[in-house]
Amino acid sequence: MTALYDVAAIGNAIVDVIAQCDDAFLEREGLVKGAMALIDPARAASLYEVMAAGIEASGGSAANTAAGVASFGGKVAFIGKVADDQLGAVFRHDMKAIGCDFSTPPLAEGPATAQSLINVTADAQRTMSTYLGACVELTPADVDPAMIEAAQYSYLEGYLFDPPEARRAFAKAAALSHGAGRKISMTLSDSFMVDRHRGALLGFIETQCDVVFANESEICSLFETTDFDAAVKALASRVEIAAVTRGEKGSIVASGAALHEISAYPVEKVVDTTGAGDQYAAGFLYGLSQGRPLPVCGQLGSLAAAEVIDHYGPRPQVSLRELAARNGL
Repeated sequence: MTALYDVAAIGNAIVDVIAQCDDAFLEREGLVKGAMALIDPARAASLYEVMAAGIEASGGSAANTAAGVASFGGKVAFIGKVADDQLGAVFRHDMKAIGCDFSTPPLAEGPATAQSLINVTADAQRTMSTYLGACVELTPADVDPAMIEAAQYSYLEGYLFDPPEARRAFAKAAALSHGAGRKISMTLSDSFMVDRHRGALLGFIETQCDVVFANESEICSLFETTDFDAAVKALASRVEIAAVTRGEKGSIVASGAALHEISAYPVEKVVDTTGAGDQYAAGFLYGLSQGRPLPVCGQLGSLAAAEVIDHYGPRPQVSLRELAARNGL
């Protein structure tokens, strides 16, 4: 079967609110710098009230990756749950505007569309407080078999490993994808999430995942070690491809015995690291879908990550396809 999509992403459908802050603000609000914390509607309202003026943009990790793949010129689809409300309509409009197929039925009753309150300090670290709302209502019934079977790569957002129904949705997607001869990729998303679900995550990775994305803290948390090289080796022994980002140190791409060190693209000034990992995955998956060599996939990921940390917001502000061409990729 010919692939209709390069990537089909499954993840949280979230509208981001991004504002600047200082370390004192984080301390006053009891926020852990650089981490993601889940909050309830009351906390979301109170935190929003004291945040500085910011910008609002559709986000969510896997949705950001889908946007990046689309910016490279790839064909993408997204599965995620929004409510039948104003923010849900905004999110749906934004996804369709980038050329992404998003047809998951909205939640008619229940929680509102999710929002993530992101405070960015001067060192470009982002601290996220997320009200998941309708996101946690994603079920296996929302996984469209035709969409998954038509995608070269399905991409699963680790944050969705928390809700049991969403985890079952992942299992359904993996079965459909592999049954159609396709590939499953996953991002670990957050070291705290890894801590909560280490055993189940390892089991899912070993049995269902072909490609895994992680950053340095996430992979070390997964294998409960401070030895980065050992953690990379452990992950590479369990999947076909392991792609691990290290910020300004670039990334490591491991496949079997092959190990590729990918340099980070230079950035004049790091403004906001929100979406860096999401866009790295976008470039990498786009490269894989086009049959590019692994080092080139890593370079495409690094290029996309460099673009997104140069401005506020988790999605590209220029054509990644044109940017890649200008950089000989």
